[in-house]
Amino acid sequence: MTPPLIVHHMAAPHDVYPPNSLEAIRACLEMKAPFIEIDITALAADDYLLVHDPDLESETTGSGAVANAVPGEIAHIVYLDAQGAPTPYKVGRLAQVVDLFRDYGGTTRLQLDFKNVLPFRSDEPLQRLVQLVQPLGERVIVSSGADWQLRRLRKLAPWLDLGLDVHFYVDWRRPDEMIDPRIPPYRQGAYGYWDDHPLATQRFYSLPDYLSDRCAALAGLVPRCSTFYVDYRMVLQGLDEGFSWAAACHAHNIKLDIWTLDIRDDARADAARRLLADGADQFTTNTPRELAGVVEAVPQA
Repeated sequence: MTPPLIVHHMAAPHDVYPPNSLEAIRACLEMKAPFIEIDITALAADDYLLVHDPDLESETTGSGAVANAVPGEIAHIVYLDAQGAPTPYKVGRLAQVVDLFRDYGGTTRLQLDFKNVLPFRSDEPLQRLVQLVQPLGERVIVSSGADWQLRRLRKLAPWLDLGLDVHFYVDWRRPDEMIDPRIPPYRQGAYGYWDDHPLATQRFYSLPDYLSDRCAALAGLVPRCSTFYVDYRMVLQGLDEGFSWAAACHAHNIKLDIWTLDIRDDARADAARRLLADGADQFTTNTPRELAGVVEAVPQA
């Protein structure tokens, strides 16, 4: 699998099946998708649920915290559609995903976007995760913005591929963007980026040097981190300001995944071509067919 890889966000496309559902994952496997990304949240015991949010009622017909549920109690719940109505599709578990991947074989990789940010009271949920995915070996990567969780996983499973979403530490936001005060970074720094680090309190460096230093610091957070996950808007902003996230990542032997770039119009297609030319390794998208058409039309060096 040579770059750029296209990562099917929540097992996209979602024109038939709900995001993260087993049916959507199976459809991606049948089309031989190179990379499938899904969200996982820890249950109280035994497994992980294929949901994005911590509360069952946010995406399913269940209620209460995912963290308090066990597989037997939620076996009957189904996903909600975009209008909040029940669908016919039961909410899946990670063990079922592993079985699907083993049944289909092939080379498709699986990205598990680990949604449990707060540390656990013990390592049991992380040990559970390692045991569940071990049969898939190198086909799995676990990604998270919670570098503390990834460091615990690294100690428990030295073999496991890990990726860091950088946006708890550095982010770029539009002036009109709604800001969730619960999510770091909490302050906009002197360089225009949201960044709580002391380096962002004043303009000590040029802007490219500032971003280069921040990338170097992030590269040290997770031992043997293979991939950085960066919002496409921040990557484009960096290019406008003379900084390449792709080059900075590659200098630390880290791949760059750009999320979530959906090809909805010519402007997004142009952005994909620009990011590809800059050296992006992966694109996470809800429109894999359209993005593939753009990427395949660009001559490779």
